[in-house]
Amino acid sequence: MSGDGSRPSDTMAQRSEAPTVKHRLLLDTNRWVITAALMLFVFGGLLVVARISPVSLRALVGTSDPIETAFQALVTALITGVTLVVTINSLVLSQELGAVEDQRERFEGAMDFRDDVESAIDAPISPPEPASFLQAVVAASEERATDFRGAVSENSDEEFGDRVDAFTDNITSHADSIREELENAQFGTYDVLKAALDYNYSWKIFRLRRIENAYADQFDDEARTAYDDLLETLELFGLAREHFKTLYFQWELINLSRAMMYVAVPALVITLSMITFFDGTAVTGTLLGIDYLVWVVALAATIAVTPFLLLIAFILRIATVAKRTLAIGPFILRESSRGEEIDWE
Repeated sequence: MSGDGSRPSDTMAQRSEAPTVKHRLLLDTNRWVITAALMLFVFGGLLVVARISPVSLRALVGTSDPIETAFQALVTALITGVTLVVTINSLVLSQELGAVEDQRERFEGAMDFRDDVESAIDAPISPPEPASFLQAVVAASEERATDFRGAVSENSDEEFGDRVDAFTDNITSHADSIREELENAQFGTYDVLKAALDYNYSWKIFRLRRIENAYADQFDDEARTAYDDLLETLELFGLAREHFKTLYFQWELINLSRAMMYVAVPALVITLSMITFFDGTAVTGTLLGIDYLVWVVALAATIAVTPFLLLIAFILRIATVAKRTLAIGPFILRESSRGEEIDWE
């Protein structure tokens, strides 16, 4: 029987094939910082294009009216963006609306899940905060893994014992680091979800089931009970992670809607002002070799597209998390070393 091979890293960033910098930009960095960086890119890009363009903006203003045309299109885009925000809010809120029977079913489902977790973690009541709740489940998986190792410690098959030891060491060390990540995490920030994503429960379920499949004849009643308890705890963590991921997505979409409302009004004022009151011929002079007219238009255009850039910043994180967590259970969609050839017969 082959060994376990290489195991995945303990954090999602390390397991990702993407460069660490890209991973941090997509997930870890504050969304307002990403928006500001995109604004700077748009503003600088417009200045660079104006600097290298063979035709000056002032010359174009003298023969046509590109400024008014561009900002008229931006007004339409802004109004469409606000409509999109209203649609997003409607979709999010629609999940919170319903008849009392629907609300009762949701409530009973939540209470049943908490009962299952309380039974798995041997606690009279589970923590109410998401971070503490996940901490309790992770701690329970560590305890169940230790129980599983103790249940097979007297087995005469050394290879079996070695594989259980290696598996248990991975769970215990990883669980400690995840609990530290969750220590001061507050739901509403990315920290809680980040820690949950770092705990690769799907790989752990796969390895645990693989051990059971390979050494089923070595399991006595005590080992079987410990195995079932550990598997149940890992499955409950998966359900908890998916639940909190859904809540986080709703939270982020609401934050996105509010943020877009905040930036849409100033952007609309600037855009309408450029159409109604701006006279390009009245702006003269240069700064750093670039016409003042270009500076003004580039700045106004950057402010006008800020809601769109904010949308990009938020959706990048949501889409990245969604792609990384498309599957639930012991499925690994990314390219990953399985560590061994499996006899499926």
